Amino acid sequence: MVSPVQSSPDPAVIAVIGLGDLVADPAWRRPILLAEDLLVLVTAGYGRVEVDFHLLPCRPGTLLRVRAGQALRCGPPDLDATVVRWTPAALHGFDVDPEAAPAWLQLTGADGDAVSTGVSQLAVDCARLRGEPATGLFRHQLAVLLLRLALLAESDRATHRPASRSASRTETITFRRLRHELEQRYQYSRRVEDYADRLGCSVRTLTRACLAVTGRSAKQVVDERVALQACRLLAATDEPVARIGHHLGFPEPTNFGRFFTREVGISPGAFRTTSARSASWLEAAEPEPIPAVPTRDVPPLVRPRPPADSAVGRHPDPRT
Repeated sequence: MVSPVQSSPDPAVIAVIGLGDLVADPAWRRPILLAEDLLVLVTAGYGRVEVDFHLLPCRPGTLLRVRAGQALRCGPPDLDATVVRWTPAALHGFDVDPEAAPAWLQLTGADGDAVSTGVSQLAVDCARLRGEPATGLFRHQLAVLLLRLALLAESDRATHRPASRSASRTETITFRRLRHELEQRYQYSRRVEDYADRLGCSVRTLTRACLAVTGRSAKQVVDERVALQACRLLAATDEPVARIGHHLGFPEPTNFGRFFTREVGISPGAFRTTSARSASWLEAAEPEPIPAVPTRDVPPLVRPRPPADSAVGRHPDPRT
């Protein structure tokens, strides 16, 4: 059903390509669903990149971390970038958490130079070297890049962490376990009770962890993940709305329509039409203001609702 960018046959592949090599249509009229993880280093031009329907400003030195499964669209067409792509097997055996890398980073200073140099060296080596020894080198270079990015993200979090109570280590681990389980089962269940049973904890514990980390209840986190996948499929594929709803666990199209409208604010058909028309932003080549600090992640897709289903009461709404 899904038509992602064609992945490489080598399960441990690491490749360095140009931005235009990701898609056959140079105008990027619609998003693409990624089959592999990417690091995108902008080398020339000013523009915006759309990741899961959020626009990220780009200029030379901007680094993006885009995950397999996300919807990606770029513009304008003259935006140049070096793209490192890999599959999970490329990091097998390394103590690296690729999720720790920030989604957006403007490279500056000595740390920025080190990341930029690492990407450039990996590009040079991929162009010159071949064979199994070279693959080992590429894997180590990628692991070092991701470790450095994780350290930069952690340093930024420590610098900009709010004075109010942040999530405890236990709450963070619980939330990460939920996210992992959710990625495997979001199309089968939207019941928080099911996830709590699989994780061996209570609904209250899951809700408390989600509120501490995201400011949203566990039910909201589950529903937002399903809504996000619906948006990806509506924008990046030609599958009928009813088939997409069935794929996401809605036997009846009307139930899917009500769910989607509640979460996103418009109907599935209207979202698909709006997404197709939104390609006009590709024509805007004027540079946009660059955020002062790196963002830790792409913002949530849907508007958070008050956690009325929470058993532990309301919670402040910190940034994800």
